[in-house]
Amino acid sequence: MTHLQAGLSPETLEKARLELNENPDTLHQDIQEVRDMVITRPDIGFLRTDDAFILRFLRARKFQHFEAFRLLAQYFEYRQQNLDMFKSFKATDPGIKQALKDGFPGGLANLDHYGRKILVLFAANWDQSRYTLVDILRAILLSLEAMIEDPELQVNGFVLIIDWSNFTFKQASKLTPSMLRLAIEGLQDSFPARFGGIHFVNQPWYIHALYTVIRPFLKEKTRKRIFLHGNNLNSLHQLIHPEILPSEFGGMLPPYDMGTWARTLLDHEYDDDSECNADSYNTPAKDIEKDLSPKSMKRSQSVVDPGVLKHMDKNEEDNMQPLLSLD
Repeated sequence: MTHLQAGLSPETLEKARLELNENPDTLHQDIQEVRDMVITRPDIGFLRTDDAFILRFLRARKFQHFEAFRLLAQYFEYRQQNLDMFKSFKATDPGIKQALKDGFPGGLANLDHYGRKILVLFAANWDQSRYTLVDILRAILLSLEAMIEDPELQVNGFVLIIDWSNFTFKQASKLTPSMLRLAIEGLQDSFPARFGGIHFVNQPWYIHALYTVIRPFLKEKTRKRIFLHGNNLNSLHQLIHPEILPSEFGGMLPPYDMGTWARTLLDHEYDDDSECNADSYNTPAKDIEKDLSPKSMKRSQSVVDPGVLKHMDKNEEDNMQPLLSLD
């Protein structure tokens, strides 16, 4: 075992060997082979090429050198093409902060039986008056950046549960083709995380319609890992044990506290709302005195309690049209 594997348990080390083809004897050579490919893409600014950083891309692509490099290149290319998304890319950014506090995303305390981190999204929590869908995507990407630092999660990966309870037709109409493409490119094509399953629960018919539209743009591997449970939580429990799920998903644990993960990222700044009013969204966050007064838990709204700066312009009007019309 090398120092790069120091954060892995014996069980995860064995899993990395069997499932990801990770070999401690050739680990540094594998990393160097990926690093040597960087010169082939002078159009991309590779801001990090250290051993630990490249290793997470190798693990995400089962140590296939070229596939790992392609993912690494797409990671930085995505950031070059969407520069405005990554300005003020921190938890205290007003839009990101509000999305985090509303549970975008949430993270359960317990791992599943495969050692995967369970992320949860309660779609109806989206407050359109306070932050955008892009802010939600930014909050998710920022959270993944923090979580992927854990080598155990680099190997074991993640599971995502999306509860669509009370997600309105009006909210769904905001999911434009360009927004969906941005999310798919950012999560499926450009991030070094292994997603073992994406579970939809309580989804209405118009979410089925949206999924039908985006399905052709998903990789075959991704499509096989998306499960549409509807109101049948028993099928969810066959894949994720109810003992580790909150009551919103028919689990045995108390209702999920939306602020759990946000408090981890924001720490003492969680309770400071002074920079999160509507007028502050166009101004950078400022360092001011923090109000540390406690706040009550926020529950979900589940029914069970090579690019340049990218802007949407008139040439992209087709992509800005809603997939679902309110007319």
